Amino acid sequence: MLVRNLSFPMDDQATLEKSHEATRLQLAQTLQRWSEDQKIQQTTVPGLEIFRSDSPTSCVSSVYDPSLCFLVQGQKTVNFGDRELVYEPLSYLVTSVHIPVLGRIVTASPDEPYLAMKITVDPQEVSNLVLEMGSQLKFDPEADACPESACGLCLAHMDKGMLDAVNRLTSLLDAPHDIPVLAPLARREIIYRALIGEMGPRMRKFAVADSSVHRVSRVIAVLKDRYTESLRVKDLAEQVNMSESALFHTFKQVTRMSPLQFQKKLRLHEARRLMLSEGLEAATASYRVGYESPSHFSREYSRLFGAPPRADVIKLRGEQWMPAPA
Repeated sequence: MLVRNLSFPMDDQATLEKSHEATRLQLAQTLQRWSEDQKIQQTTVPGLEIFRSDSPTSCVSSVYDPSLCFLVQGQKTVNFGDRELVYEPLSYLVTSVHIPVLGRIVTASPDEPYLAMKITVDPQEVSNLVLEMGSQLKFDPEADACPESACGLCLAHMDKGMLDAVNRLTSLLDAPHDIPVLAPLARREIIYRALIGEMGPRMRKFAVADSSVHRVSRVIAVLKDRYTESLRVKDLAEQVNMSESALFHTFKQVTRMSPLQFQKKLRLHEARRLMLSEGLEAATASYRVGYESPSHFSREYSRLFGAPPRADVIKLRGEQWMPAPA
């Protein structure tokens, strides 16, 4: 009678997990060595930023730009529109458009600080690689057609290939002479790994210049540039050759909010930054970002951030507020 030894697959899995954890710890050590507490660190590798926090934080507002953000240690929650993502070690965020978010670091300590890194991504980089890969890139009609694939902020798990590529890029911080030649190759591999992984359908949608999702990104650019102005959805739709209803529907799929809700959040996030960074009074900040009524501004601010402007700013200053990290 043939007796099968079932221990090998389990042993292989255990070995793989052990190797995965060893790479994560190596990456964490590199990030900790090149970072400072409560600071977003620009690095010598172009487009690479590191963030570290030695303690949990309250909710911090920010606008994420197109990027890949990798969490190596700690835990964080990210809220945008009606959605909350829980961001854990060995997971990464794909942000395909500019999106206002509220982020909160949940798990961090001096012994095991929150450690994350961000790679800014030019959509053209993605487009070029998609074209170059051609038939190599497998398309899943069901995944591509899923409404969730249009979401502009999504979470995935780092497999071994992605983790190794991220580790190679970060290790260049210890080899500055290699950065000019090897950093572009490591960046390219990271984008490649994202394209062939579970995030592929989402990333491809933003690489197609004539797609409806790409048109939404053009509308977002207008909203960012003109957030203080009164804009109509009809006018925005005409600028990207979409019907008003099509733009509204697609915009909400991508950002989890309507165009006007998006603009309102941009205004409130900027007002918060002005009060914290430039010391403006609430009324002055409200006029600066396009509100005509300070009382209306105060109500909407309280609804978004959970406290009136003055109370919120005093609290954040006591916590040594800083812009939201990756």
